[in-house]
Amino acid sequence: MDNISVTMKHLPPQMQPYEKCVTYGPEFLTDAELIACILRSGTKEYTSVALADHLLNLRKGKVGLNGLCSLSYEELIAVPGIGRVKALQIQCIFELAKRMSRSEAEKTLNFKDPQTIAEYYMEDFRHKEQENLLLLLLDTKSNLLGEKLMFTGTVNASIISPREIYLEALKFHAVGIILMHNHPSGDPTPSDADLRITRKIREAGSFLDIPLLDHIVIGDKKYVSFHEEGYL
Repeated sequence: MDNISVTMKHLPPQMQPYEKCVTYGPEFLTDAELIACILRSGTKEYTSVALADHLLNLRKGKVGLNGLCSLSYEELIAVPGIGRVKALQIQCIFELAKRMSRSEAEKTLNFKDPQTIAEYYMEDFRHKEQENLLLLLLDTKSNLLGEKLMFTGTVNASIISPREIYLEALKFHAVGIILMHNHPSGDPTPSDADLRITRKIREAGSFLDIPLLDHIVIGDKKYVSFHEEGYL
């Protein structure tokens, strides 16, 4: 954290986050000032704005709000000046943002349309630090019967089991499935491993008459649909 020994009361009133927000509106605050309003206070050595700026730059390689929302509870409370309450407030704010985004995307969600599927799951998946493989189970009308997180870690064809995937499909009496996973790098371009896994699962589904309808890879506000790209 920068060596700035300034308390909030020493700042001119118009520069203090609360007063600036009241006078000009929250849209005129910087990211650090908005976070400072949530934190409410800093430490003896640092203002709430300086503390917020430190949090926004804590995640190496992913600075800003995207980095902050990826911090775990344990990482947050390890920062001097961030206790249980502030850590939970930060996590709750980002969870509300995700739910707002999903609620808006739900209005147009159509499991026959890859773009609407990607938009619906985007905020949940694009911030994850590890790859997550999600199985979507559909009925005859392409309605969602259920979803199941099948794997967390590095997606590898030798680890992902078509047997486990289709056991879930049979359990739900699904007539079609969609796979979805994220690329923490932010680039949704399918890897060779993604292509091998998809072929392996598609072939298994053809024997059971439960087709793999799509495999969607989520990046940072971008996606790739195997169905749209002609990989299926």
